[in-house]
Amino acid sequence: MRGRRLRDISKRVVITGVGPVTSVGIGKEPYWESLVKGRSGSKRINFHGFDMDQYNTKIAAPIEHFNLSDYVIETKRSKHLGRTSRFAIAGTMLALKDADLRVELNEERSKEGQYYLGELDSFKVGVILGIGVENMDLMEMYHEKFIEHRGPKRLSPFGLPHIYMSSIASNVADRFGLRGSTYTVSSACASGTHAIINAYRQIQGGAEDIVATGGVDACITPYVFGGFVALRAMSTRNDDPMGASRPFDAQRDGFVMAEGSGILILERLEHALARNASIYAELIGYGMTADAYHITEPDPQGRSLIRAIKLALKSAGLSPREINYINPHGTSTLLNDAVETLAIKKAMGKWAYHIPISSTKSITGHTMGAAGGVETVATALTIQREMIHPTINYEFPDPECDLDYVPNEPRRVAVKTAMSISAGFGGVNSVIIMRQFEGI
Repeated sequence: MRGRRLRDISKRVVITGVGPVTSVGIGKEPYWESLVKGRSGSKRINFHGFDMDQYNTKIAAPIEHFNLSDYVIETKRSKHLGRTSRFAIAGTMLALKDADLRVELNEERSKEGQYYLGELDSFKVGVILGIGVENMDLMEMYHEKFIEHRGPKRLSPFGLPHIYMSSIASNVADRFGLRGSTYTVSSACASGTHAIINAYRQIQGGAEDIVATGGVDACITPYVFGGFVALRAMSTRNDDPMGASRPFDAQRDGFVMAEGSGILILERLEHALARNASIYAELIGYGMTADAYHITEPDPQGRSLIRAIKLALKSAGLSPREINYINPHGTSTLLNDAVETLAIKKAMGKWAYHIPISSTKSITGHTMGAAGGVETVATALTIQREMIHPTINYEFPDPECDLDYVPNEPRRVAVKTAMSISAGFGGVNSVIIMRQFEGI
């Protein structure tokens, strides 16, 4: 492999822990097993108090039987948390433990359920999360109360602080006593990948040794779901929920909305080696662009996505031939899948036809702002386990989508270098490249 290797070990960044919270599994082993076996998380849903006949789409990929108390101590403060914050905290706890970081209860703040990370310098551990929308379950609930009672008299003083998008990263930082850079990134469905890129750059710049990063979202609420119904962006294959998400298939008719989080522990390589941490993969490059074309539709020529892919290759010091796997955005929408395929072909040239490509969303559904995190976890596990999960529900080839999408069955491949692509409303594109860790 001729990819550029940084001489300065302090500039190298690795993934040492993962914490997926998804409809198909919580924690890396249940999640990975579902990916490899192609188990869909899609099902029919019902909004309490709403007439579902109003919704043309009646399917989603919700996380059922989720309890925050399974992951951290619940306190009186926990009742004010929104669902997005709960997923973020659970995913972070899973990722911290997976990274073999010592998570202990803070005796001084045990009543508040705060933890701390052993002997680590808390000012050198940050939280950078990608989020599509704020805690929408709280937003909708408190707005309903405001309208019902014609004013603020029945509103909780804890409501507004927990609705803010920034509160989600702050909730994580507070729960684990992390005092490094803490903020959220919001760029629609590219949010998770943008957050990872920010964390990567933050560590390279020396601000942190460790950053808990990735994406989190809980959008399956009456208003947000209804908004996407109005946009006609989601599948209406209501009688076949598990077959509804079918990226790159000729009969795709929209995405399946999902929820969850994909949290990763990014760490300065020197710091990871000093504590003898296990390493999933090393981040080596990224690219970011904007279409500047339309608020929802991608540029049909894919020009900015092509550039983002090329920028990622350039920053990693790689040629297209050195990419062994691509985890695409792969939403199962008519436009996205065709444009993304075109962009991959334009950016990678003839080599595009030799690269296995598989869409995690075919299995998990579209986790919105969490997608970049959820899919980076999948990509890191692909490198570690030398197995590519399938794109399920691929039945009818589309002439516009003519690449190798690893249809329906997993494939054992020694993946040395992989690319993950994310794109979002407003034409925001983000691409990261990671490789198998090969020592210093």
